[in-house]
Amino acid sequence: MTRLPSRIVCLTEETTETLYLLGEGDRVVGVSGYTVRPPEARRKPRVSAFTSARFDRIEALDPDLVLAFSDLQADIVAELVRRGRTVVAFNQRSVDDILRMILMLGAMVGRSDGATRLVADLEQGLDAIRRAAERLPRRPRVYFEEWDGPLISGIRWVEELVEIAGGTPVFPELRGASLARDRTVAADEVARRNPEVIVASWCGKPVRTSRIATRPGWDAIAAVRHGHVYEIKSALILQPGPAALTDGVRELHACITRAAGAPDGP
Repeated sequence: MTRLPSRIVCLTEETTETLYLLGEGDRVVGVSGYTVRPPEARRKPRVSAFTSARFDRIEALDPDLVLAFSDLQADIVAELVRRGRTVVAFNQRSVDDILRMILMLGAMVGRSDGATRLVADLEQGLDAIRRAAERLPRRPRVYFEEWDGPLISGIRWVEELVEIAGGTPVFPELRGASLARDRTVAADEVARRNPEVIVASWCGKPVRTSRIATRPGWDAIAAVRHGHVYEIKSALILQPGPAALTDGVRELHACITRAAGAPDGP
């Protein structure tokens, strides 16, 4: 009889994707409604949004472990604990934190060796992007927009990936702020810092790049003048897990490369 968790509910996507990459997708019995990676995980029962959950559905699945993320799910975690459930809430905010989360999760399901290999593969991929970024003729200034009302700049792991991909974040002083409200920025300050690339990713709704380009006073921003305003889907960059360290950073690199005037790579 195994003593490792065998019925796991994942309230955010990155732990779901990690478990599948470790070959442990069968342990996942419930997922977030925002789950898109891997596609087969969408067949699992959906039990939560991001800041709300269907506790009746979770309890019906009788999980022996629930995985959550960050202060935004603290109320969900507290209620599940009151209901007698075992909950682990990760709080990864940086690239290193994401890799550490993968190692911890692997250990929890008895797949430490697989997690170590996965982390090594992810690090090799990031190193390949770094090498490609070093070949760029310059490092364009990048404004990453996590939300549009109010404007919120990128969280730490995103800003780190911008640097790995060859860009220079225009709000480096805000990256350490884990709470979104502490990363709000004024539209005129974005214009003053004059990014050469604007990348937007709004969790839960599509980006309208045309609206970004027509914001008052933004017609003078280099990114707008030269057509370097892009969207990256939130599932690829705002989930602090394997997706951001693979497809997400590659898309960032492609956007930055176009602005830097070099062919796409690596």
